[in-house]
Amino acid sequence: MAPDPNRTAGGASGSGTTKEGKDDTVAKKKVENEDLSDEDLALKQQLELYVERVQDPDPSLQKVALESMRQEIRTSTSSMTSVPKPLKFLRPHYGTLKAYYETMSESDLKKYLADILSVLALTMSAEGERESLKYRLLGSDGDIGSWGHEYVRNLAGEISQEYAKRQSEEAPIDDLMELVQQIVAFHMKHNAEPEAVDLLMEVEDLDMLVEHVDKTNFKRTCLYLTSSARYLPGPDDMLVLDIAYLIYLKFEEYPNALQIALFLDNLQYVRQVFTSCDDLLRKKQFCYILARHGITFELDEEMVADDDDREVLQDIINNSKLSEGYLTLARDIEVMEPKSPEDIYKAHLLDGRASSGASVDSARQNLAATFVNAFVNAGFGQDKLMTVPSDSSSGGSSGNWLFKNKEHGKTSAAASLGMILLWDVDSGLAQIDKYFHSNDNHVIAGALLGVGIVNCGIKNDCDPAMALLGDYTDKEDSSIRIGAIMGLGIAYAGSQNEQLRYKLAPILNDAKASLDVIAFTAISLGLIYVGSCNEEVAQAIIFALMDRSEAELAEPLTRLLPLGLGLLYLGKQVYRCESVEATAEVSKTFNEKIRKYCDMTLLSCAYAGTGNVLKVQNLLGHCSQHLDKGEMHQGPAVIGIAMVAMAEELGLEMAIRSLEHLLQYGEQNIRRAVPLALGLLCISNPKVNVMDTLSRLSHDTDSEVAMAAVISLGLIGAGTNNARIAGMLRNLSSYYYKDTSLLFCVRIAQGLVHLGKGLLTLNPYHSDRFLLSPTALAGLVTMLHACLDMKAIVLGKYHYVLYFLVLAMQPRMLMTVDDSLKTLPVPVRVGQAVDVVGQAGRPKTITGFQTHSTPVLLAAGDRAELATEKYIPLSPILEGFVILKENPEYRED
Repeated sequence: MAPDPNRTAGGASGSGTTKEGKDDTVAKKKVENEDLSDEDLALKQQLELYVERVQDPDPSLQKVALESMRQEIRTSTSSMTSVPKPLKFLRPHYGTLKAYYETMSESDLKKYLADILSVLALTMSAEGERESLKYRLLGSDGDIGSWGHEYVRNLAGEISQEYAKRQSEEAPIDDLMELVQQIVAFHMKHNAEPEAVDLLMEVEDLDMLVEHVDKTNFKRTCLYLTSSARYLPGPDDMLVLDIAYLIYLKFEEYPNALQIALFLDNLQYVRQVFTSCDDLLRKKQFCYILARHGITFELDEEMVADDDDREVLQDIINNSKLSEGYLTLARDIEVMEPKSPEDIYKAHLLDGRASSGASVDSARQNLAATFVNAFVNAGFGQDKLMTVPSDSSSGGSSGNWLFKNKEHGKTSAAASLGMILLWDVDSGLAQIDKYFHSNDNHVIAGALLGVGIVNCGIKNDCDPAMALLGDYTDKEDSSIRIGAIMGLGIAYAGSQNEQLRYKLAPILNDAKASLDVIAFTAISLGLIYVGSCNEEVAQAIIFALMDRSEAELAEPLTRLLPLGLGLLYLGKQVYRCESVEATAEVSKTFNEKIRKYCDMTLLSCAYAGTGNVLKVQNLLGHCSQHLDKGEMHQGPAVIGIAMVAMAEELGLEMAIRSLEHLLQYGEQNIRRAVPLALGLLCISNPKVNVMDTLSRLSHDTDSEVAMAAVISLGLIGAGTNNARIAGMLRNLSSYYYKDTSLLFCVRIAQGLVHLGKGLLTLNPYHSDRFLLSPTALAGLVTMLHACLDMKAIVLGKYHYVLYFLVLAMQPRMLMTVDDSLKTLPVPVRVGQAVDVVGQAGRPKTITGFQTHSTPVLLAAGDRAELATEKYIPLSPILEGFVILKENPEYRED
């Protein structure tokens, strides 16, 4: 319906439109007018009169006409779906007014008309012309909000296009930024925080946000910032989180600021949170958050002035209260009773044939029972195999169980005692001590590993693990060395302990050390320096890789060397840590057998937990090639897809679908890795579709695929007691009763599903899936890489790699404590978490909740909120240990 431009231009110079123009439009108007109601007709004629009056030579008439037109446009309201009436009727006159505008001399009236043209351009201007913005910049500096939301939205869109154009031409942008200032202020006032943030991201000026947020909207603004960071390319995501951190600090929301500081892995920020806050109770809560994240952090006088207070806080960070809290939870839920492996297998539920075969006392079955027993009773301090008190007649049965295992089996058996006494350092070391006096090297190795496991995640001023294990790393016997080295790696994961570097790095270049010792040393160094980008450790591992002979490179354990290297860069992305690039360059000089393996491992570790879509595509590209039998780099590429994509729900769902395709079209070495990748994506979170896929794969003709699928069934159900998975595994145990290898895997999986009697989780994500614990992910990835060659490693003599999972074990509890850190039972609602980002009002954050009294268990995807007004939680996210303080405004009814 746009008018003929020639006619309008010609007609605009006169006082009205020309004669022929009028005749033409009369006929058209008649047809239109028949459809309009009387009101609309009156409005239409009114507006047409205004248009003519605007072009009148008398300025006072012009002014009145513009005023009235402006009034009409502003007061018109319409449904969301249709164009407001005044705009609709003024459409034919847009060209007329535009042309007349050009002829006017500079005056307030001209600016007035520009404002109106800017609004008309909302519905009239051609795509990409940006006329609304053009006239806005020419118009008066009035309040833009008065023209309505839609207008402001449209302007914001045009500004971002104009900004991009001016940036490329390097033109000045000051006038745009003034407008942006107005628009942001408008959006923030009207609860449209996401739109304000989007506009500022477009014009690359998020700093402006800090001055516009206030007490009412900062939470929603920050929620939008932190959740959008997942989908931004680097380094923009870091900038966005920086702004969120500043806003939280400004409004003294310290726990949230701390979580962002941990996400950015910025210890400077963590210090700042401690120094900014002067409330001791809140500092205790920060310490619980740090302890859960598993980083080593030393408090100093600047952060906490008082010595006694500092000791209490450091104790919390060192996790020394974890065991106590976990056992309180176990007592509350009444699961202290130790369980035996038979209670888990439930063989009586199966038909006759399987149970008859199980009575044979084979070393492989006993080894499986050792692991099941360790996983199920993890952290409870008592079980039915290892910690049974020795009565004189049986001559100490814990010794008996130990010797029902063969050679290297004894290592795992002795170490399992460490798992049962997990986190309880004092009584753990006392009970493991007796094995140090054994004359069997395997038992000593197990005791050393057990000491490492007991100390996992617990830091202690007197460093018992270092004192006990330090002397054993240079012994002759390789199994003892591995026990000590692996124990140190687990006990000091993430601590970046210099002393250990001086102790372990030389082993890597020791010509006399056997390959397995070197491989475990690389992993331990990778764990101790996880995500630190430490150059010296990287150099040592690189030299160790270069020194390997052709024959050694073909050994299964060699795959742990590149992984140790990758762990140094875990989640660090290339632009945050330049040495990733350098290391990737160096790896190009390796022997071609290991070169690609190294590349894949480095890439997948560097981008682990970032959700970077391009890297997932890159890894998928490597998986799509059909290669010779000898290639082994596709395994880590498949696991890499899971490591990168596990960051957020959308990427996770897409990765699960991509992995389905790989199963159908991939080569055998890819198919063997797919179940492990699925296991990592849904760890401790049994999704039904993944469960079905793994169940199908557990009957695969290729036994390696079946084994990986069975282990992964254990991983996705880890610590959930999921009845459906437990049933599947029971059926598998009768299906594979003749195949010892597969039966071993089924048993391990059964142990994992009942991990800690259902009180533990292996999920490395915590705090509402926002933070990723680097040590936990490192432990999982190490175990998965070992499972890429099941037969040689897990089913060979290195089955103790399964103990790397201890790094990811955490109680999946919510424990509320009072200001003196004693447990305080309060009612809480636990339900499915709901995503409320960018939603209007105050939407409910959980759905389908049940009310329980704390301590409570939280499943994957659950969220808790207090069901009482009496207390105020000091952490916004109710997980792990939460300190409650009494609400001063609470009144009993």
